[in-house]
Amino acid sequence: MNQKILTTTGLLIAIALLLAVNITSDSLFRAARLDLTANQLYTLSEGSKNILAKLEEPITLRLYLSEKLATTLPGINSYTVQVKELLEEYQRIAGDKLKLLIMDPEPFSEEEDRAEGYGLQGVPTDNTNDTFYFGLAGTNSTDDQEVIPFFSPNRAEFLEYDVTKLIYQLTKPKKKVVGIMSSLPLQGDATPFTQGGNEPWMILDHIRQLFEVRHLETSLTEIPKEVDVLMLVHPKNLSDSTLYAIDQFVLKGGRAIVFVDPYSEADQPPMDKNNPMAALQAPRNSDLTKLFDAWGIELVPNKVVGDLKTAQKVQVRKGASAMVVTYPVWMDLSEDQYFNKEDIITAKLGNIIMATPGALVKKGEVPTEMVPLIESGNQAMQIETTKLGFFAEPDSLARDFKPEGKFTLAARITGKVKTAFPEGKPKEKDKETDKDNKETENQPPAATNQPHLTEAAEPINVIVVADTDLLEDKFWVRVQNFVGQRIALPYANNATLVSNALDNLSGSNDLISVRNRGSFARPFTRVEAIQQEAEQRFREKEKELLAKLQETDQKIRELQTKKQDDNKLMLSIEQQQEVERFRDEKIKTRKELRNVQHELHKNISSLETKMKFINIGLIPLLIGIGGITISFLSRRRKLSVNS
Repeated sequence: MNQKILTTTGLLIAIALLLAVNITSDSLFRAARLDLTANQLYTLSEGSKNILAKLEEPITLRLYLSEKLATTLPGINSYTVQVKELLEEYQRIAGDKLKLLIMDPEPFSEEEDRAEGYGLQGVPTDNTNDTFYFGLAGTNSTDDQEVIPFFSPNRAEFLEYDVTKLIYQLTKPKKKVVGIMSSLPLQGDATPFTQGGNEPWMILDHIRQLFEVRHLETSLTEIPKEVDVLMLVHPKNLSDSTLYAIDQFVLKGGRAIVFVDPYSEADQPPMDKNNPMAALQAPRNSDLTKLFDAWGIELVPNKVVGDLKTAQKVQVRKGASAMVVTYPVWMDLSEDQYFNKEDIITAKLGNIIMATPGALVKKGEVPTEMVPLIESGNQAMQIETTKLGFFAEPDSLARDFKPEGKFTLAARITGKVKTAFPEGKPKEKDKETDKDNKETENQPPAATNQPHLTEAAEPINVIVVADTDLLEDKFWVRVQNFVGQRIALPYANNATLVSNALDNLSGSNDLISVRNRGSFARPFTRVEAIQQEAEQRFREKEKELLAKLQETDQKIRELQTKKQDDNKLMLSIEQQQEVERFRDEKIKTRKELRNVQHELHKNISSLETKMKFINIGLIPLLIGIGGITISFLSRRRKLSVNS
């Protein structure tokens, strides 16, 4: 009797201790976390933490999540949990500087109206008329707002970047300024040989939708202070003063994206009536050798990259006939292997079309890192630029093709660098030479007596693309004129590449450093298989029902045609019987559909219950059974010893 009392008392004390430990740990160690996931999915990167630490005014985040509907969507339900917990981590780190509100926008409720008002994207579900919301709206103290219309699981690896970027934009709501310096006619050109005539290139319209654009002279001597990102396109014959301005801008922490080209097809030299051959033979290359040397890279001179696998077909004339040939130097890059999937700029690109791009290589002992963003296939080849142009034979490029390897077509350059002008600011040349350059809009006066920087205070962040033609309309977009408006119909992601790069570069170092997350997706393949099987049966039944409807309608029309002369309004007995048979069939089929749907949810619920039991209850149960077994064996051993 005493033994039983002791055992029961001990068990009760153990349960009480277990509850006490759980309650105490929940209150005392709420902030303590141990993230054991492979990709540290629940831990914010240092960049995000730094941005949260710099919050000066409170930010409010409103997560609109249709939680009830989410539970019926197995493919997304687990992701909603991940997003909620990650947002809670943001709130925990930011403290009172960040307020998180979680809203459940019920159908026809005020919350649903607010979600629509913020511009969040509602997604209709398959089997009901309900709309599923899963988006984020952020506001600051001055009512500026930024939104993530819908948290798509396809962007799960960029979740932290997207949320941190939203918060960062709320802290700095002013539109970023992109300074564009170009020797190509992005703003339109009257040159009759220029594609698009006088119209500005569509890439400029695309950039203007996202940024404030300033056009910079190619002869300037200082980059204006308000420029956040410098976009340098086809730099040709830049003076040392202009190169020095770019050099100092980058050393001061300015971000830049540079488009260079060993052979720019968009570069159309002006035609001289007295010597038309001069324009055809004029060089079409650009480079930034002096600065590239300082940054530790090189654009391979006088060679372009070709790849037969990605080559486009072009029509050429040979004599009096036209023929279609494979043109390896025009490349349509549409597979993952060509893009850096770990960089936010290129990770989600669909396809990029490049024309006569060059190859970038590392050069010298400069301690920078060159990370390829776009590469050719591993069966590509470098081709002399002398084989291109007016007198070239395009069909010979494919005929003489010999695979050499893989080449870098675009790259991100980071690291500490020194100035390309160790002797200081170069002396300015005669300013009269600048009069030939175009007038530009809102060009601020250059400041003077700026201190000379000999090296970068922080690692530079520059993106170099070895192609300028990808910006030209004919390589990425069809333009239609609709009621006087130019409508862009892109067929390649060239503009997305540019906006991604500008968007990334215009952020802070902390934002740029925010790593891509590993995939949150842990698909329940068995659940998905059951769902697909049931849906397939559902679709087959639906198809069968539609076929019956059409068959019956056809039969009724035939009967009505036969009876048309007798009575147009009354159905015959045969028609009534047919309609009745159809109704019975319809009811029967609907019942079968309901059964299929019921079985679908039943199977998924059953499987989820089993998995929850295995994840939550199996281990404690096994421990309990083990304890009881040990206790039983121990008791038997004692009894045998006593006997």
